[in-house]
Amino acid sequence: MPLHIAIDVRRIADFGIGTYIRNLVRRLGEIDAENRYTLIVRDAAPADFGRLPDNFRTTAWNRQPGPFAGVSFPLFLRGLGADLIHVPLSAVPLLMPRPYVVTIHDMGSLIFQRVSGARNNLRFYSFRRGLTRADRVIAVSNSTRRDVETVMGVPAERIRTIYSAPDPAFQRAGPAIACISDEGYSYAPGLQRTLDRYQIDYPFLLYAGTIRPQKNIPRLVEAFAVLRGEMQNHPVFRELRLIIIGDEISRYPSVRQAVINTRMEHVVRFLGFVPIETLCSFYQAARVFVFPSLYEGFGLPPLEAMACGTPVVCSNLSALPESVGDAAIIVNPENVFDIARGIRDLLLDRDLRSTLIRRGFEQLRRFSWDRTAREVLATYREVCAARARTR
Repeated sequence: MPLHIAIDVRRIADFGIGTYIRNLVRRLGEIDAENRYTLIVRDAAPADFGRLPDNFRTTAWNRQPGPFAGVSFPLFLRGLGADLIHVPLSAVPLLMPRPYVVTIHDMGSLIFQRVSGARNNLRFYSFRRGLTRADRVIAVSNSTRRDVETVMGVPAERIRTIYSAPDPAFQRAGPAIACISDEGYSYAPGLQRTLDRYQIDYPFLLYAGTIRPQKNIPRLVEAFAVLRGEMQNHPVFRELRLIIIGDEISRYPSVRQAVINTRMEHVVRFLGFVPIETLCSFYQAARVFVFPSLYEGFGLPPLEAMACGTPVVCSNLSALPESVGDAAIIVNPENVFDIARGIRDLLLDRDLRSTLIRRGFEQLRRFSWDRTAREVLATYREVCAARARTR
């Protein structure tokens, strides 16, 4: 008998979570013509799903967040009459109707939280309750699975590891480099136009992602300052820059202070978030993608860089070694000189660059949205079958 599955897709515009929602729904639309899906959208949700089959429909939850949303939204969900609800992030209402499945992307917001006392205790309680009441918790890596089991106390038999994958747009980006010489790179015309628009005529390192405390951006800036000192007489890399794509720097005084303290104001650029097509161009043009995060539930940006043919330096913590395998330089993110060493090795060793670029494409084969969607669909069926047996 076909199932009726409701998926909360209101956060489709978010960084990271939006990638998960968009690609999961698209693939479910391609592989599942049997079950019926209701997508819960915001009133002005972007049409990012493309053309979905007739067994998919959308319904809008128009109310703004407020003190009563924790009651009114669960009542709205009950009215859908779904056999199963999928919440693709950890924000689960306290009165969430069962059965439901939760996807947990990481626990950084708890581990690196800034608040304490009663407010933090309530947040932890809500987070934990949402996971422990779930019929299944989908963890996007084995590292996150361990955190869910040990920190949240969710029984292992109710957790499934189902990997995410990069957005296919990054794999469609195409070749970036038309010519390589000792003096530098010559880029394909379309990519060159993007660089010209941003007035970029120098080699650069790239970081892309949010700029939260666990992302370790101040140490990245410090490592870049060390590297600039070492490269000051290099014919090409004496002009090296650091480009950071992510949140506005004004929200993070520690990052701004690191730039000032290292006197790198003239060679560090903050661009905010950019469209995915532009982000692809920056990945392609970067000499090295650097991701020294202290905590990741999965680590999409390094895989996005690999999909664009860019070598990666990333940290040795949490899920990152699991995600990148042997296709990246792994460094201690708490050691500025180790971060600088990893970047320097990739800049100067052409054979190492080629090896890691090749390994990056091989590593990407471990992850696909088709596999993710099939495993998520199997989880839906597993939950509903278990519920049917207990009736």
